Amino acid sequence: MSAWAGRTLLIATHNAGKLEEMRALFAPLGITVTGAAEHGLPEPAETEESFVGNARIKARAAMEATGLPVLADDSGITVDGLDGAPGVHTADWAETGAGRDFMQAMRRTWEALEARGAPEPRRAQFRATLVLLTPEGEEQVFEGVAPGRLVWPPRGALGHGYDPMFIPDGHDRTYAEMDFAEKNAISHRARAFAALEAALA
Repeated sequence: MSAWAGRTLLIATHNAGKLEEMRALFAPLGITVTGAAEHGLPEPAETEESFVGNARIKARAAMEATGLPVLADDSGITVDGLDGAPGVHTADWAETGAGRDFMQAMRRTWEALEARGAPEPRRAQFRATLVLLTPEGEEQVFEGVAPGRLVWPPRGALGHGYDPMFIPDGHDRTYAEMDFAEKNAISHRARAFAALEAALA
């Protein structure tokens, strides 16, 4: 990773919570992180039905617009009792027409599980796929999965997205009840990042 020290890496996201997680993960490596919003980049349409496909769309759009090396991630939650939904449509479930409301998304998820009579524990996985794209045309893909279970009502005020209803395996608190450092040590994104770091080291 020494070759990257001192370089600027564009994280192709408009999600402030996700950007802060990435900034914390990259800080020890001497890499300056910037976000899509800081460059005034629009959010490209995510038209693929896979995490890697959507991450690739975001990476290519951001790199072509800025000329910077880009790390794009597509992440979401897959729920066993909903046949893997919402999956790549995780953010879509939060759309309201006036921005994203993840309380709405979490409630929709739980109500769908209730309607199906899904048994406890209600298993789910947070999944993160990272696509690293350089102006030289190099592309690398890294994936991370954090298994766990869903609870209701949501708990905790930290984190973002589905964090308040997700308890990772081996723990009794939700992601949203953990501070950044604790969550970053075990999260799906941290696991994908560890694979990235190992490949670049």
